[in-house]
Amino acid sequence: MHIADMTMFYAPSSGGVRTYLEAKRRRLVHYPGLTHSLLVPGKHYRHHQDGLVEVPSPPLPFSNGYRFPLRRKHWLQALRDTRPDLIEAGDPYATAWAAVEARRELDVPVVGFYHSDLPLLIGNRFGNWASRGIGQYVTKLYQHYDRILAPSQVMAGKLTKLGLEHVHVQPLGVDTKTFSPTLRDDNFKRELGLAEDTRLLIFAGRGSREKNLHVLLHTMEQLGKGYHLLLVGSCMPEQVPDNVSVINHFCPAEELARMMASSDALLHAGTQETFGLVVLEAMASGIPVVAVRAGALAENIPETCGRLCEPNNPGAMASAIRELFTHDSRALGLKARRHVERHYDWDTVVHGIFQHYCAVLGTLEETTPSMQHG
Repeated sequence: MHIADMTMFYAPSSGGVRTYLEAKRRRLVHYPGLTHSLLVPGKHYRHHQDGLVEVPSPPLPFSNGYRFPLRRKHWLQALRDTRPDLIEAGDPYATAWAAVEARRELDVPVVGFYHSDLPLLIGNRFGNWASRGIGQYVTKLYQHYDRILAPSQVMAGKLTKLGLEHVHVQPLGVDTKTFSPTLRDDNFKRELGLAEDTRLLIFAGRGSREKNLHVLLHTMEQLGKGYHLLLVGSCMPEQVPDNVSVINHFCPAEELARMMASSDALLHAGTQETFGLVVLEAMASGIPVVAVRAGALAENIPETCGRLCEPNNPGAMASAIRELFTHDSRALGLKARRHVERHYDWDTVVHGIFQHYCAVLGTLEETTPSMQHG
């Protein structure tokens, strides 16, 4: 079996999609008889020995290294050269249409992974009229696919409402070795200049509008002394309350994992998460989560692992945080860790994805990896 992934969402500082693809690649190599290729944008056409294929695509200005494919013919030629048995398309742009053409020309099935809520993203910027048009575009594209994977129930429901069939929920995963409670550093609060009894809260990610960081800042103003928030990631706000610190740049996973494990809880005010990977990374790190009851976050945070509150309401979030710490937050964090190990470890997730491939290809026998890889 030869699987080819293709996506434009692959850049030096890119997030969830690249994490997903690299985690999958590291594990599929252990499946007997399976070959994996990954087609991503690059400056020139290059075919690496490890199956990575760079396809010529122009750079996207002001995008931290992203490239935006404009001509599908380069991607179609790369698929002709690769000759996969199944294609997974990871974005809804030129690469996706190249996959549709290859489906007809090469007579191979295509799986589409719907990572981003495109109608919502466009609607936020241009209004509901644009959102409706994009919904029609999504339907036109994804109706060509043999199976559609969505990372959450909320995303699957939106695709079904667009009239699409063959939609399946396939959660993403977490590297439970990289994100671990064992990385907790009791000196971390001291490094930040905080007292040991300070409740250290953390948020990590891009400071984009849909993350609603202003809600977190107003929440910290209400919490006041005794609580401190660490914001980690790019495009973070410059003016923050006294009980907020900012690390305004992308941090490697190993560095972020230490920060998370050394914090007391993660905060998330975003209302438009299609999955919320950072929530699962925090839970894998052994800390509970306080998030808003919106998007996919409500699916991923059981009561035993944290607290959910009303969206866009700093008072409600502050109350949820105070209530969280009336309990043994460390015990909640350990329950969160066990929940992630049981449901979201990458080995389990990738095996589920492989089963989707087998179903689409009509493969009856179940191939198992020759070894487990963390």
